[in-house]
Amino acid sequence: MALEEAGADYIDVGRESGKDGLGIPAITAFLDGDETSYPPFAPPFLKAGELVVSHVANILQFLGPRLQLVPEDEASRFWAHGLQLTLTDFVAETHDVHHPVGTGLYYEDQKDESRRRAQAFHDERLPKFLGYFEQVLANNPAGDAHLVGAKLSYIDLSLYQTVAGLRYAFPKAMAHLEPNIPKVTALVAQVGERKNIRDYLDSDRHQTFSEDGIFRHYPELDV
Repeated sequence: MALEEAGADYIDVGRESGKDGLGIPAITAFLDGDETSYPPFAPPFLKAGELVVSHVANILQFLGPRLQLVPEDEASRFWAHGLQLTLTDFVAETHDVHHPVGTGLYYEDQKDESRRRAQAFHDERLPKFLGYFEQVLANNPAGDAHLVGAKLSYIDLSLYQTVAGLRYAFPKAMAHLEPNIPKVTALVAQVGERKNIRDYLDSDRHQTFSEDGIFRHYPELDV
């Protein structure tokens, strides 16, 4: 989304054709160390020239200044990176709702544990994380339209993606909670209407949510 918002040229290797030397085989070769002395553990990773950057938070920390999606001062950049790391923790906890025992097991093998985890997630973790970002918006000295500074930053885009995923996975829980986080809801609506983001969401470059990703909709977990 950062690359799309900035109108940057990029190639999503995993979605390209294997006949062109790209696609999943190219990623697998890269992760096996065939093309770099510093292979990432797993996707996502960014290759910019000879530089390889892994992990979403690191990638956005690298791209932010280059795409003008983070303020110029050092304090704001560390603040944005910290918020991104908080979202990283949040997304991991969201994933663990449907895989609380082990990632190597199918969801069907851990349904009872998932239901128990879902209840705790909805009662405690979901309002805690989203309430925190509501507070960050309220306390922003530059106004509550953005999380960091007075302009759109990559952390705004990341919060949009996270909330969109939560709405897909837990529509009932989010409908119940969102009246309590009006500033987060307003920011998400604003981001979703930005021209470049809207064009991206309407394009075939955008990968929709499904039960193969981090955000999965299992009705029995939407308590």
